[in-house]
Amino acid sequence: MRRAQKHAVFVTVCILGIVLQACQTTHSGSLSQKDPEKSVKVRTQLAAEYIRSGDLNAAKRALDQALNIEPRDSSANMMMGVLLQYEGSPQNLEKADTYFKRSIAVDSKNAQARNNYGTYLYEQKRYNDAINQFNIAGATLGYDQRYRAFENLGRVYLKLNDIVNAEKSFKQALQVNRDSAVSMLELSDIYYLRKQMPNATNLYEQYVRVVGQNNQSARVLWLGIRIARANGDNMGMQALINQLRALYPESQEFKRYLQLQYSTEAVWK
Repeated sequence: MRRAQKHAVFVTVCILGIVLQACQTTHSGSLSQKDPEKSVKVRTQLAAEYIRSGDLNAAKRALDQALNIEPRDSSANMMMGVLLQYEGSPQNLEKADTYFKRSIAVDSKNAQARNNYGTYLYEQKRYNDAINQFNIAGATLGYDQRYRAFENLGRVYLKLNDIVNAEKSFKQALQVNRDSAVSMLELSDIYYLRKQMPNATNLYEQYVRVVGQNNQSARVLWLGIRIARANGDNMGMQALINQLRALYPESQEFKRYLQLQYSTEAVWK
């Protein structure tokens, strides 16, 4: 979801596993009558695809149809909350809260709804409420996005400057999914600031292997530059500086490098 990429915590749109071919309008009426439950799932899945493509009006129509068939469907209510949050106007943000709560009230074990509601709460700066939802989602065994709940939890703790619990959460994410790039990056940053360079270096290198050498953001390159400097790796440091200069010459990270390039401080922040 394009808008979600702008936020520190990411909404994860649920995939219900219903083929989109079943959503053809020529069959929608008969499907609603023959199998209402499947019809709701199909329309909810279709709405998720519309949200991904940015067609919010079509997503709204699909979800209105789904909720008209079954107003208490947990996934459809959750997806309506995601849609309204994605649209982002004050009126729809307020409505989104109602739909997320309804989704969880219908099915308290819907970990996806709790993860997405936690994202909403984070964006509303309701951090303690967000922590509660992410904790429940992360504790739900069998939920295939558990690691994302822990990633999100770690980001909330970082926002609160609770580094101890942030570290714990990112480690939990890696226990669930050893390829959690978010956790590798955040833990590397935490260890760098603690001057625990072997740990910082190892996690940074793991991150680069997962995302690719050429897919590093300005933030990642800046972290790599500082780690290389701390390790006395002048060649590696210069290569990353050149990459940062070439790709992100207007970034805050490159400007920060220019400010600190002659500094003798042990740890560049």
